[in-house]
Amino acid sequence: MTTVAPPTPVKGTASPGACAAHQAAAKRRRRRNVLVGWSFILPNFLGFAALTLVPVLGALALSFTDWDAYSTPKWVGLANFERLWDDANFWAAFQHTFYYAAGHIPLTLLVSLGLAVLLNQKLRGVRMLRTAFFFPYVTSLVAVAVVWNMLLSPEDGPVNQFLMWLGIDNPPGWTSSQDWSMPALIIASVWRDMGYYMILFLAGLQTIPNELYEAARIDGTNAWQRFWHVTLPGLRPTTFFVTVMVTVSSFKVFDLVQVMTEGGPGRSTLVLSQLIFREGITQGRFGYASAVSLALFLICLVVTVVQFQMQRRSER
Repeated sequence: MTTVAPPTPVKGTASPGACAAHQAAAKRRRRRNVLVGWSFILPNFLGFAALTLVPVLGALALSFTDWDAYSTPKWVGLANFERLWDDANFWAAFQHTFYYAAGHIPLTLLVSLGLAVLLNQKLRGVRMLRTAFFFPYVTSLVAVAVVWNMLLSPEDGPVNQFLMWLGIDNPPGWTSSQDWSMPALIIASVWRDMGYYMILFLAGLQTIPNELYEAARIDGTNAWQRFWHVTLPGLRPTTFFVTVMVTVSSFKVFDLVQVMTEGGPGRSTLVLSQLIFREGITQGRFGYASAVSLALFLICLVVTVVQFQMQRRSER
């Protein structure tokens, strides 16, 4: 009787059992990688959900109610938004918020970028200068506001004393004037924020290869041409990030306004965040305050989306 030998496995091919074991090991590795990834993401997500997502959803629900924090919320539908549309304080705060943003955003970008370019050079004591310009950002905001109120005092402030020394007989009233109170806030806020964004621009400047500057010098370009054609294009991602950050912080400004002017004189510096504080915390109208906060959220969302769209178009 003839015995048939079992087929010899072709060299380079694995048996079905080995393939199944390999696939099972690959699934375990993928599952382990997913679990490791979730272990990093989950704590941050839980914090975001507890401190941001749930309050936002709660504010959205409250915006359709009438609630004073002591009684049961009463459903009023769109009544809060109808009141918001006819509220002169809301539109005044809306205009002042955009006024503040229109001054704060470009000035902060220009000053912080200029400082970053200057302090990116090999200067004596450059580390001390960087620390000095960054220090106001970590200083107590109450202390910053008090100091700037003293500096901008209409009668005894050093700023007005210097302006009178220059020959200006009627210097601005600053925080006591309806025309100059918002510029005073913008100046103080730019001074406080410029150091932080200077650090971000410095980080962006140090990622630009020196070979690009050397090639530009060989081509005979001057300092302005190198800045325009090498530095600014190299800083495009950093500039976009800083612009978004400054824009969001400008529309959410509250603390500096509250400490320096409390929205006055009159309502010349009343901004949306402060209106939310007044309506909710001071007046106890949490439903209406939630409607104003939802309007502020939508404004920030629209502005941010527009910035992302403009960035995408510029990259094409």
